[in-house]
Amino acid sequence: MSDLRDPAPYDALLLLSFGGPEGPDDVVPFLANVTRGRGIPEERLKEVGKHYFLFGGVSPINAQNRALLDALRKDFADHGLDLPVYWGNRNWAPYLTDVLREMTADGHRRIAVLATSAYASYSGCRQYRENLADALAALEAEGLDVPRVDKLRHYFNHSGFVEPMADGVLASLADLPEDLRPGAHIAFTTHSIPTSAADASGPVEAHGEGGAYVAEHLDVARLIIEAVRAETGVEHPWQLVYQSRSGAPHIPWLEPDICDHLETLHGDGVPAVVMAPIGFVSDHMEVLYDLDTEATAKAAELGLPVRRSATVGDDPRFAAAVRDLLLERAAVERGREVERCALGSLGASHDLCPVGCCPARAPKPAAAGADSPYA
Repeated sequence: MSDLRDPAPYDALLLLSFGGPEGPDDVVPFLANVTRGRGIPEERLKEVGKHYFLFGGVSPINAQNRALLDALRKDFADHGLDLPVYWGNRNWAPYLTDVLREMTADGHRRIAVLATSAYASYSGCRQYRENLADALAALEAEGLDVPRVDKLRHYFNHSGFVEPMADGVLASLADLPEDLRPGAHIAFTTHSIPTSAADASGPVEAHGEGGAYVAEHLDVARLIIEAVRAETGVEHPWQLVYQSRSGAPHIPWLEPDICDHLETLHGDGVPAVVMAPIGFVSDHMEVLYDLDTEATAKAAELGLPVRRSATVGDDPRFAAAVRDLLLERAAVERGREVERCALGSLGASHDLCPVGCCPARAPKPAAAGADSPYA
């Protein structure tokens, strides 16, 4: 029906991402933003930022967000969707508060937000919502009439997210020597987080061992394995593993680490491995360093052939998925019943984060949820 192509009540879309440095002088200030309030000295930040310096102090994430921004604008225009798309970051320019101020000045009153994080977790969802609340509070303190912001639902199991990753795994398998291909294992990777944060991820009813964070990744992995089996006739052994741990060693985080996993597979005589970073939207620094640099070096040391599959990035199918998520939520806000795209066993995620969903380490206002001060 024609009204299902209507973005109302939304008058703009905000692409909300993490941000990253764009030169050597940006690295330490960027990391200071990321770790603000933790009292980490500058020398430690320089040590933490060593992987950025290996790439000239430039994170690829901003360029990738610009590419996604262009893809979204093109998709919207190609489908007659007259809706402006803005981009803001949590930790680097263009800063979220500045962009929301610009959107307010441009007259936007109802803003849909797409976060570049597909899964439920504190760092992947609620922290974005807290940053939105902080930005809205700053605008309110300036005397501005703050807009309403609605965060679009988690899209981990949307076909426009899953299918490009499945194609990436197929391409990586095809790139292996033919004699190694049938026995190759798939290592699905995502960001490690503290086990306590994983256990409390998602709505309260999803809390437990691994919470929604682990369950959602496992569901995506199964979808990709099934897609690969349907295409090749081979059901490859696989495991969900983790990367990019950054916490204190005495705090339990999700394991196994990708490098440890590669050692285990090599010891078991596995002939080759495809590393599939399903936890990431684009090939940003944690993919380039932790997988393409560290994990690939570990595999070379072991003599274990590896390939790394692509993330969705600015794939047109992902841009189309964002349009679908936007129009779906718009129809719901107008009181319509809609059919939601959700592959796998978990169904479509909630539109409005409920109270107790991915709880904060300390109570803090968060926008775009049932407990939002900016309804």
